[in-house]
Amino acid sequence: MQRSLILRPCLVFMAFATVITGVLYPALVTLTAQVAFPDQANGSLLREHDVIVGSHLIGQGFSGPTWFWSRPSAVGWNAASSGGANLAPVTEPQKKVWADQAASVRASVWTTGIGEQIPADLVTASGSGLDPHLSPAALLIQVPRIASARGITSDKLRELIGAHTEPPQCGVLGAERVNVLELNLALLRLAGGR
Repeated sequence: MQRSLILRPCLVFMAFATVITGVLYPALVTLTAQVAFPDQANGSLLREHDVIVGSHLIGQGFSGPTWFWSRPSAVGWNAASSGGANLAPVTEPQKKVWADQAASVRASVWTTGIGEQIPADLVTASGSGLDPHLSPAALLIQVPRIASARGITSDKLRELIGAHTEPPQCGVLGAERVNVLELNLALLRLAGGR
């Protein structure tokens, strides 16, 4: 009899807490997010002709001479396995990765004239491996390659980069940056969809 007196309030409290924390609170947070921040609550998706092509928040890999290339990724831009290489900067494997990446940048035709100065974000992966942004400098050195491959003037491409350059957050946090996916979508529109 004493056991049932203790068990009943415990079961009632557990049911009450389950309803509050497992049903009502998540429903309230979801509803508030959908009303106040619908774009962010749904993944900050980018659409082109009503087709989802990516997210503002997750980088994608681009290859070929006609595209602005993204920042390297240790996880192949796979959001399911976000993370870095977890190698210290002083280890030989990490130094080799950076050296190989820098060598491929220097060997590319589009880097002619940049000398030894390669923006770090063209060589190093971000901590998450998903960073969708590059510095304007990392994009500007790609202009000759894209201009040649697409037959678009370098000035037009520089204007495109300038139009998509975002300032530091709140004017002071971070540096100027450009979302590479958004820039490539604008490049696609500029080039007439090809």
